[in-house]
Amino acid sequence: MKSLITNDFIAFARNRFRLDWSGIHGAPHWSRVRHNGLLLAEHYNVDNAVVQWFAFLHDLERHDDWTDPLHGHRAATLAAEINADFMGLSGTQLGLLQAACRGHSSGQTQADATVMVCWDADRLDLGRVGIYPDPQYLCTSFSRQAQVISGAHERSVPRDDDSNNPDGGVNEAIDFPEIEEADIQLNELLPAIDNWQTPGY
Repeated sequence: MKSLITNDFIAFARNRFRLDWSGIHGAPHWSRVRHNGLLLAEHYNVDNAVVQWFAFLHDLERHDDWTDPLHGHRAATLAAEINADFMGLSGTQLGLLQAACRGHSSGQTQADATVMVCWDADRLDLGRVGIYPDPQYLCTSFSRQAQVISGAHERSVPRDDDSNNPDGGVNEAIDFPEIEEADIQLNELLPAIDNWQTPGY
């Protein structure tokens, strides 16, 4: 699937993000949330644009890696501020994105299907902080399947031999075997790499 995340947005995010770009709430995490979300979206009638933008916005406004209960609300405010410049979402789409950002760390499990897919995409990436995702905190039946959880967990666990992504290992052949589209490359899935550029579509 074509990425909606542009070089201009990545430059904006790099300048705005206050924490470690490659840290536990940084760009490697955002990339995996996008990947998880698009996998889940194949099984539900949801808005893929909202899912992709959630992945790259939900933690962008964090001021702290551990205690920052208002970061989702700040992300929702930011979404409205940058919509015209970067996203071009409709009013309905923006509302869904804002709801997903506001509620993603609250533990809720009931919402619009698009919002629930966003939340599950994020919660499936807990391996990076040493937590195995608990099905009771996942919103959708597909996300709660053991093989879905284990696959996402494996992607999120740091690998000692992966210096480009200490926050969670990524190996294109191992981690993304189900992606068959020729136009999806590792640099599109992992924008934390310093020389990342959007493929030319």
